[in-house]
Amino acid sequence: MARPSPRAHWVLLTLSMLVLLALLLLDLFVVKRVGQGEAPVAGPANHVPEALRAGGPLIGTDGDKLVSRAAPDRTVVLTFDDGPDPRWTPQVLDVLRREDVKATFFVTGVAAAQHPDLLERIVADGHEVGLHTFTHVDLSQIGETRTSLELDQTRLALAGAVGRTSTLVRPPYSATPDALDNDDLAAVERVVASGHLVLLSDLDTEDWRNPGADAIAAAATPKDDRGAVVLMHDGGGDRAQTVAALDRLVPALKEQGRQFRTASDALGLTDAVQEAGPVERSAGVAVSFAVRAAGFATDLMGWLVVVSAVLALLRAVLLLGTTGIHARRKPGRHARALPPQPVTVIVPAYNEEAGIEATLRTILASTADVRVIVVDDGSTDRTSEVVQSLALPRVVLIRQPNAGKAAALNTGLRHCRTELVVMVDGDTVLEPDTVHELVQPFADPRVGAVSGNAKVGNRTGLLGRWQHIEYVIGFNLDRRMYDVMQCMPTVPGAVGGFRLSALREVGGVPEDTLAEDTDLTMALERADWAVTYRESARAWTEAPASLGQLWRQRYRWCYGTLQAMWKHRGAVFERGLGGRLGRRGLPYLALYQVVLPVLAPAIDVFAVLSLFTDPARGAWAWFGFLVLQLVPAVIAFRLDRESLRPLWAVLLQPVVYRQLMYLVVIQSVVTAIAGARLPWQKLKRTGTAAQAAPEPLLEDPVTAPIRRP
Repeated sequence: MARPSPRAHWVLLTLSMLVLLALLLLDLFVVKRVGQGEAPVAGPANHVPEALRAGGPLIGTDGDKLVSRAAPDRTVVLTFDDGPDPRWTPQVLDVLRREDVKATFFVTGVAAAQHPDLLERIVADGHEVGLHTFTHVDLSQIGETRTSLELDQTRLALAGAVGRTSTLVRPPYSATPDALDNDDLAAVERVVASGHLVLLSDLDTEDWRNPGADAIAAAATPKDDRGAVVLMHDGGGDRAQTVAALDRLVPALKEQGRQFRTASDALGLTDAVQEAGPVERSAGVAVSFAVRAAGFATDLMGWLVVVSAVLALLRAVLLLGTTGIHARRKPGRHARALPPQPVTVIVPAYNEEAGIEATLRTILASTADVRVIVVDDGSTDRTSEVVQSLALPRVVLIRQPNAGKAAALNTGLRHCRTELVVMVDGDTVLEPDTVHELVQPFADPRVGAVSGNAKVGNRTGLLGRWQHIEYVIGFNLDRRMYDVMQCMPTVPGAVGGFRLSALREVGGVPEDTLAEDTDLTMALERADWAVTYRESARAWTEAPASLGQLWRQRYRWCYGTLQAMWKHRGAVFERGLGGRLGRRGLPYLALYQVVLPVLAPAIDVFAVLSLFTDPARGAWAWFGFLVLQLVPAVIAFRLDRESLRPLWAVLLQPVVYRQLMYLVVIQSVVTAIAGARLPWQKLKRTGTAAQAAPEPLLEDPVTAPIRRP
């Protein structure tokens, strides 16, 4: 008994996509935006108390109002903002260690989460760590809730990295107390009210402008004996000049008898740095992991986009190159002309009442000498009654209990008396020359099977156009490529020709996979039978008319293809045609029909988000992918002499159709991994396969008594 298809994986897939989306949002709209804000322009300062503007750089509260404090005389507090940075922070630490000087580092939460090892070194070297917000946001431009969130997340990042928290805050874009304006004052009040202390600076080196090492060192040198809090940077840009200035500054100030101390030590802060509790440490580890995972996800998606673009370009080049080679081949390139001989057409039918008459009449109208075997595989509609009532000549009707399409084909093969066999689906109509064209390659005794050119008949509506485009590209480019590379993976069930002796050699149509056509084709090639493509052998088939039917059809196809690929994986190590299938066809199928579609939803999510972060780049990327789809499509349509008007639907394919195909592949992969089995899923037929077919197809109906075996 077949095990049911798994359903829980959709929950897992949804959760995975939500987690990926959250990580990408975190990285693209939080982490990648750190330091991208513009420096604020000073506003009015009429509300800033003069005592605060003229006071020291440390701002706190006495319980009633803001108060400030300055560093002791001849004391220097070196402070560094915007780190830790993997390139510049170690160089700053090296200078400080060599000079035996302690400093205070105001870190952003994002950088702290990304580089916890640097924080560990800062603390291990005896330096102090303070808060510089999580995303380097201008605190004067945000409210109380965002301010609290920025500081809390930075505290957690510290707790997760070094097991400590700090109440010492350096607001981004801040400088000296006399530069405070009204907005800055409001931000300072919010920070202090939340239980933190604000440390500004006495000397702002403005090293972020990169004025040169001498200018930075001069700006950091006190002009009198008063203590000074010096503002420098160890992150946020190129800090080579800062490192060079620091290397000169510290020895020079030591010669002046200056003392270097951390902010807490110099300003008498006994509880600015505290040990973090277990909850804070655990939460901090989670924050750090989320930030690093977000960065990894974004980098991975970026590489996947690049790789997918390269693969798409390579596929386009390969398709166009092999198509050119195939198109230059002459139809009569075979060793000799095929002598006239009878051909048996086998039609497996299950609930084909709507279209079986059109199928049989067009087969019998063939220019070739055809016999027809219809195998009714336990239909529950009037399929057999329709066939009997037509009373057509050269038609044999066989009934059997429902056993699946492969079993129906094998039943037909057991009643076949001709060497050449054509298999046609019960919803397919043929052109008069289809059978004749399909069997011509059998003039070459090495050919065991021939793929025809299946075309969508019911191509009205958007869904029909999408499938029409897919069929034209698939048959006129993909199969040409497979033909040139001698690794054809599938002779379609809609229209395919076979040599009976070749079929008997491989044991008939396999019944243990759902893609019996793919399985059979691969088996023939592994038996060293050549499989080719005949573009002039056209057949018109009925495509699914609804998304639900399309899903069921493609689910079965994809799952069956996976089964066949796994079944014939040994072809990779074989020689001859089997080896070409294994080393050319199977990797191509695995890469372009499994791996990339499975990754595609994540790539699409990343691409959509990129439109918001870099619209121009995202638009060009989308345009590039569109060109890679349109150019092959135009060539395929021209080769098949099809009107180009339906190609406008390519623009809308990414919206629904492509996503549906991706999900089908994901569902199939999960089903295969879970070991579930699918039944032969039958689509509801409407008899519309001949909608777009040439007008003469259904003329001159044949009437004669039906024959039975």
